[in-house]
Amino acid sequence: MAEVKNKQVVLKDYVTGFPKESDMDIVEGTISLNLPEGSNEVLLKNLYLSCDPYMRILMSKMEGPEGFRTYAPGSPLTGYGVAKVLESGHPDYKKGDLVWGFTKWEEYSLVPASLILFKIKHTDVPLSYYTGILGMPGMTAYAGFFEVGLPKKGEKVFVSAASGAVGQLVGQFAKFSGCYVVGSAGSKDKVDLLKNKLGFDDAFNYKEEPDLNAALKRYFPEGIDIYFENVGGKTLDAVLLNMRVHGRIVVCGMVSQYNLAQPEGVTNLANLIFKRIRMQGFNVADYYQLYPKFLEYVVPKIKEGKIVYVEDIVEGLEKAPPALVGLFSGRNVGKQVIVLARE
Repeated sequence: MAEVKNKQVVLKDYVTGFPKESDMDIVEGTISLNLPEGSNEVLLKNLYLSCDPYMRILMSKMEGPEGFRTYAPGSPLTGYGVAKVLESGHPDYKKGDLVWGFTKWEEYSLVPASLILFKIKHTDVPLSYYTGILGMPGMTAYAGFFEVGLPKKGEKVFVSAASGAVGQLVGQFAKFSGCYVVGSAGSKDKVDLLKNKLGFDDAFNYKEEPDLNAALKRYFPEGIDIYFENVGGKTLDAVLLNMRVHGRIVVCGMVSQYNLAQPEGVTNLANLIFKRIRMQGFNVADYYQLYPKFLEYVVPKIKEGKIVYVEDIVEGLEKAPPALVGLFSGRNVGKQVIVLARE
């Protein structure tokens, strides 16, 4: 049996408050590169790993959200990734296939075929895109904006965490749909990126706005039709005062709340009644049947240079813990990706 070394990122213990690099360990195990006799699993060489804010929720000791299993101390983290099939006991996959889906934070993984979401057919774009624009974040932006947000031409759209993996795409999809779009982010560089590279009509640094309600009134004097919610907390509370009648709030994430022992309350929910607002949470897993339609929409725009996707790439599994922790202080600019191997 061909045994090889297999570096892994494991969770040391359950996390409270903000995650720290010391909450994770880099350990070296071994793995056999031969499938066990009769196995219908798939042996992967992991190429690119995705850092995503939802992973923080899985580091806590609690009942995981519906459909999510929390991480176990002493075991590798899991998340979205791009991988190459080395051996397959499953008829749908063969050696050499490139795939994306769920994998472990390690160099090689043996996974059930059910964790692989899609084979990669378009290889004339960067493979790292399948952790981002052509992977879960891209589908999240697409399903959330079009299926839940139901945009109409001329509507006013606000996106929080707008330079992140999902937000940067929501803004561009809004522009393709003929909407006016403003984003918020946490630094001058990110605001410049939104306005000058990603095509937002306007953007602001929420850290420099002592009164978010006043800021939103400045950018949306007629109110907001669609709010794409990535942060929660005080931003959501201010948005509720600025929504238009029959507005939609697409609840994708609440990154400001994930590290708090006691989540912040929201005080302006009565506006849902007064303005007949629809506020809806969603999970991208409910929409993967739209993936072929999504690719038809987005791949030509990538190839024609009509869409911009900003990635923040670090090399090597050792860089994975700081990359993940950095998401919660806004250290990354764009989609945070870890490269383990390029092929």
